[in-house]
Amino acid sequence: MTVAGPYPHLGFDPAPGSTDLVRDVHHRLSDCAREMEKAHAKVTRLMNGSYWEGDAAVAFRAQLEGGPLPLNLRNGARSVAKAAGQLDLWAGELEEFQRRARKLDGEAAEAREALRRARGHAAQHTAREDLDDVLKRARTLAGEHEETAHRRARHIADATHRLAPHEPSAWDEFTDWLGDNLPDVLSACAAVLGVIALLGLTAVAPWMLFLAAGLLSGAAFGLRVSDPEVLSSLKDGFTKGELDIDFWSNLLGVAGDFLGMLPGLGAVAKGSYLGLRSVGESGELLSLVASGDEGLTLGQRLARAGANAGTALRSVGSSIQAEAEAAGGAASFLAHSRVCGGRLAPIVEKIDKPATILGAGTAVYGVTSSFVDTLDNDAAKTVGNLLDGPRTLGIDVPATLGALHFLLRGAGDAS
Repeated sequence: MTVAGPYPHLGFDPAPGSTDLVRDVHHRLSDCAREMEKAHAKVTRLMNGSYWEGDAAVAFRAQLEGGPLPLNLRNGARSVAKAAGQLDLWAGELEEFQRRARKLDGEAAEAREALRRARGHAAQHTAREDLDDVLKRARTLAGEHEETAHRRARHIADATHRLAPHEPSAWDEFTDWLGDNLPDVLSACAAVLGVIALLGLTAVAPWMLFLAAGLLSGAAFGLRVSDPEVLSSLKDGFTKGELDIDFWSNLLGVAGDFLGMLPGLGAVAKGSYLGLRSVGESGELLSLVASGDEGLTLGQRLARAGANAGTALRSVGSSIQAEAEAAGGAASFLAHSRVCGGRLAPIVEKIDKPATILGAGTAVYGVTSSFVDTLDNDAAKTVGNLLDGPRTLGIDVPATLGALHFLLRGAGDAS
């Protein structure tokens, strides 16, 4: 027997909910969080006295001094943003559940039709088993839907629990801050590693710092492009012309992390390829099946396999090290250019170190300002963007192109 509804052949709804409604609430909460963040920024600026002076401003700040409004606005914006993020995840999960439910409903329709057409006892028995199997999978789907919905509801409850007047503990504040700013933290760490390698401030080999910085940049890039808020900001900027401070900050962050990970990723890929090719050409990995091995015991075979694997790993590691060292020291693409008959290499060499230090400085300041309210203001973000924009275009892009040109040219020669 079937019932009316979105899945009439299943007889029940294994994935109830409206994705349109969930996405609408998500957008509303995201807008609310942004407005609360703007309100917090305005109150912070007023408290700092940078935009409003005079007796009225002094009286206003005296009323808010030590009060809960700035803290509540900040906590509220973070909580609402977290709840919006959970709703965005739930919308995608609900959409997938309903896709699976529609597929099962189609299978149930076919199974019911087969059962209706079945004439013999054996045929009826088979058709009934097929229908029962479909219904069983639909009930399993319903269980997954309910479990996921409860999990998302718990995360939303945890997020809203920290709304005013609930004041989070110091540890909660730190974990919330780290979760909200992890991409910026990773980017700043990558930039600092670049300065350490450039200035030789540690005994760690520069090529190791080069690869570590690339790894951190790659992790930061992955977090940024998977953040719905970042994607929404970039989309609105490119499609609607909303070129606000957040758009430029997100654009520079994504671009910087992408450029930062490419040379390291290329060095690992090329080094792995060359190392494995070298091992393959030497035939070391095939020695286990070579003539004369028939008399070896199992233990001897395992020992030889371990030795061969160690040789292969050392070969790959050495190749990656060589490529990382070469890519890290590759000349900027601008160094090959000529102006008035002279190469730009001397100029590029002179500005490379200050530009690297400047990038690390703005990155660290950005992370610090996200934790210290008095430093978190539009003016500081604007200055940071104005410094990072030309540096990214004039220094980072040519440097990355130079490293990739070296790696790809070498890969072409090797092939």
